[in-house]
Amino acid sequence: MSGRDDTSDVDLIVLGGGSGGYAAALRAAELGMRVAVIEKDKLGGTCLHRGCIPTKALLQSAEVAETVRESARFGIRASLDHIDPDGVGRYRDGVVNALFRGLSGLVAGRGIELIAGTGRLVSPTTVTVTLPDGAERSVSGAHIVIATGSVPRHIPGITADGRRIITSDEALNLDAVPRSAIVLGGGAIGCEFATVWHSFGADVTIIEALPHLVPTEEEAASASLEKAFTRQGISLRLGAKVTDATPSAEGVTVTLDDGSTLSADLVLVAIGRAPVTEGIGLDTVGLETDRGYLKVDEHCRTSVPSIFAVGDVIPTLQLAHVGFAEGIMVAETLAGLDPAPIDYPGIPRVTYSHPEVASVGMTTKMATERGYQVEDVVYDLAGNGKARILGSSGIVKVVAAKGGPVLGVHMVGKRVGELISEAQLIVNWDARPDEVAQHIHAHPTLSEAVGEAHLALAGKPLHTHS
Repeated sequence: MSGRDDTSDVDLIVLGGGSGGYAAALRAAELGMRVAVIEKDKLGGTCLHRGCIPTKALLQSAEVAETVRESARFGIRASLDHIDPDGVGRYRDGVVNALFRGLSGLVAGRGIELIAGTGRLVSPTTVTVTLPDGAERSVSGAHIVIATGSVPRHIPGITADGRRIITSDEALNLDAVPRSAIVLGGGAIGCEFATVWHSFGADVTIIEALPHLVPTEEEAASASLEKAFTRQGISLRLGAKVTDATPSAEGVTVTLDDGSTLSADLVLVAIGRAPVTEGIGLDTVGLETDRGYLKVDEHCRTSVPSIFAVGDVIPTLQLAHVGFAEGIMVAETLAGLDPAPIDYPGIPRVTYSHPEVASVGMTTKMATERGYQVEDVVYDLAGNGKARILGSSGIVKVVAAKGGPVLGVHMVGKRVGELISEAQLIVNWDARPDEVAQHIHAHPTLSEAVGEAHLALAGKPLHTHS
């Protein structure tokens, strides 16, 4: 930052204490700025309290249930007595609360002022906060970061009542496992909740309007996940659109565009998330938007020079780790450190279903459309010793430019989200398949699958046919 503005209350006001907001606040404070964070709910935002962390805790409980149910295949005779929703909830909340206490300590330890209330922009450097008791407080800052996050999207004509038709917010806090559930949307959120409920014993159907699950992923990865879900007993209706959902005392009936109907105890609407930008004073300060998202430049600066925006309110990737990176970049920009813009195509993506889907970089289709001569290979996890031990099926697909670097890595299988960091380095450092093939992976590990795929692409396959 070029110089401290002593006429302001703080150097930086952060509107929203979620992933992007608190990352900006922590880094700015570390760089010597006076920072205030305005948060109307709880520090940590959606990711910590209603998204990433609690859903992954539920998925861990779901994996334990599946492990017990399938224990005989590993030579252990155990039985699953019942799912205890209260116990699952206590475990989930314990994880969330421990992380919340740690984050609160970090913020307090760096001297950041946390203001509880709802903020609204009244000038390019001033925010009015409505406090919990109804009183108002004005806070001025040399710069402002908007990090107000997102909420579940709704389908026009289908109203979520919080009981029979629900969003991910209500799904996290169900006090009983549904006997049956219909999930509208086959993206990450839909696939993760489908996994949880199926593992807990529910009859689950996913309805996806596009031809594949996780439709933004590599088609081979989508096909592998669809095969795994079908084998598990999760029903799929792909390429189908919902025209109506009618709740009743007994459940919900969903009508599809072909006239067919499906019924279940409840329906989860999981078609993505919408930015929270209404009612925060955008028009007052003249901020430009597009479909509700704030327009920003490569350093997340809005059309008003003193205001930046990060996280789900800008049209990048709605991922917590993206918000972290954007928040850090903004703080360093304000400190005059000239950070490099974020390379969004090089950011890893993970869907934490069972099996997981993890990817980084381009799909084969994307690379071809961008003019590359593509070489790719699909390695089946059936040839990986650790995958066999874990009882996991899936694939590793590597996409490379002919005679050039790796452009994308796409994986499906148990715990493949833990492999994505190596793939991220390979893609972002423009490594060639033959260069990766030189590295020796420990045996037996899942990471060998990454090595095997690159060996095959380099023309010297080991545990695969040439």
